[in-house]
Amino acid sequence: METVLITGGNGLIGKHLNHLLQSKGYKVTILSRSNSDRPNTYFWDIEKGFIEQEAIEQADFIIHLAGAGIADKRWTKKRKKELIDSRVHSTQLLYKKVAQFNPNLKGFIAASGIGYYGATTSDKIYIENDTAGTDFLATICKLWEKESLMFNTINIRTVIFRTGIVLSKDGGAYTKISKPIKMGVGAALGNGKQYMPWIHIIDVCNMYLNAIENPNLHDIYNAVAPEHITNKEFTKLTANSLHKKIRLPNIPSFVLKTLLGKLAVILLTGSRISSEKIITTKFKYKYPSLKIALKHINS
Repeated sequence: METVLITGGNGLIGKHLNHLLQSKGYKVTILSRSNSDRPNTYFWDIEKGFIEQEAIEQADFIIHLAGAGIADKRWTKKRKKELIDSRVHSTQLLYKKVAQFNPNLKGFIAASGIGYYGATTSDKIYIENDTAGTDFLATICKLWEKESLMFNTINIRTVIFRTGIVLSKDGGAYTKISKPIKMGVGAALGNGKQYMPWIHIIDVCNMYLNAIENPNLHDIYNAVAPEHITNKEFTKLTANSLHKKIRLPNIPSFVLKTLLGKLAVILLTGSRISSEKIITTKFKYKYPSLKIALKHINS
């Protein structure tokens, strides 16, 4: 039985991935920032540079999902530092401990975000080889990926997934998006023309599973559905799926900027992101269209 060590195991993707991997016969261990008596859970302290040695030694694969929530708080100067440090320092620590205790690790699979391409709205379809953006979101992703790619330098197969908006009935972005629509006060944001690259929770978890089981998989992949949907279309399809109507005009950009500050950029901008590279690996989507995904989520 192979062992998969997950960081960020209590997050939306981490919880679903834990169940999926166990159902496929893997042993799953979790790194936690709090001391816990839960089975298969190990302690780590990023600030102090500590990870329980056994957690690293036993791992055949590491899936690195940990990082402070991008949309959880306003982007103050302090929060921006937390968002970067939680990703960069945690990855640096994993690299150091793997090099020390488990240089024969079979694979390091890490999260990143489509924010890599920059918070912008355009007709361009971004692919993995495109140049990174220059704004704060892009900076986070560039620094994060730089540290993850260090695993290649010690000959450990490395896979990075630039993930879009993950849709699930169990929490995350979709519950926040659908709540006002269920209450009859939903509306498109800004001009509604910004794209919302998304992916169903089952598909993104299957990508991580595929990254473990396919030794030919390496490099960086966009983890998004193949369908391109604007915010206006997303809002309308969500309302239809919930048997609701959109009666209100679009929420003006200035309102969101007043409420959220610089964080509003993640709601008001968005471009199309290509899924072609992962498709060429013969990965099969279970939920390739938003209509199908919403039918499952709202059933």
